[in-house]
Amino acid sequence: MEEALVRATIPQDLVKALGVESQTRSKADAFTQAFLKNSIQQHSRHNLKNMLTHKAVILGYTRPKKEKKRSSKKAKGLNARQKRAMKIFDIKPEHQKYELFLPLHDLWRQYIIDLCNGLKPSCNPQFVQQKLLKADFHGAIITVVRSKCPSYVGTTGILVQEFKHVFKIITKEDKLKVIPKRNSVFSVEINGFVSHIYGSKFEQRASERSAKKFKVRGTIDL
Repeated sequence: MEEALVRATIPQDLVKALGVESQTRSKADAFTQAFLKNSIQQHSRHNLKNMLTHKAVILGYTRPKKEKKRSSKKAKGLNARQKRAMKIFDIKPEHQKYELFLPLHDLWRQYIIDLCNGLKPSCNPQFVQQKLLKADFHGAIITVVRSKCPSYVGTTGILVQEFKHVFKIITKEDKLKVIPKRNSVFSVEINGFVSHIYGSKFEQRASERSAKKFKVRGTIDL
């Protein structure tokens, strides 16, 4: 509505009908100001100063969105069939040399000596035997002394690979021999101490054997 219409004088016909008279401009302004002041007056409790003094002001706050954790997918290793297909455990013919593994044998001898506290002649044979049962034999020179397959007897070489059921050895003739553990007895000599390994009771991986508890038995047959 335009301000001119609000401030316009009341027509004469309405003055007689309503019984009101037009006021002067100053009186009209004073009435308007008083009316507005009474109409929009707020209660004291809504006073802005009181609100800021006695009440906490809650400001708008948005929590940061959490970043989704990236699911790290672990690379799956190869299974036994895939390893065989890729020939991971195969030793190449040019590497099947007895002399190449002599340094490994020297390291193994020192490892066994340290494991058996010096491996002195005064050492208890049972103590040494218990240590050897859980030792790693990679690098040891082993000899087949008994076997149900006569062709294996007398085979000697450096153990280059040990699996659950077989030993792989390199002979002095630079030949790779695969000897089954079952039904075979092997001998190992370190500093004059000779130990016998019964393959049928040794059918475990080296990592599994190190944590196994062996029971002392009287005799073991093939």
